[in-house]
Amino acid sequence: MNKKSGRDNGLAMPKRRKSDPLVAAKIEYVDYKDVNLLRKFLSESGKILPARITGTSRTNQRMITKAIKRARAIGLLPFSGNG
Repeated sequence: MNKKSGRDNGLAMPKRRKSDPLVAAKIEYVDYKDVNLLRKFLSESGKILPARITGTSRTNQRMITKAIKRARAIGLLPFSGNG
């Protein structure tokens, strides 16, 4: 523990890598019409959750982001959370 800040510096235990939910569900392509899947990657306020929170890979995060933006443009998903 650091005496000045009272922090651990992260040396005690390495952080465990989150598993990709799309790989676990064997989803190869994220479709913009699958609104139930896309809602899992949105916050309550309607923002797209980052990959470090969801655990998705870079390529899957890009697919999710693109699908969410397409669904918003068509009107399947709201732009904000209150809708």
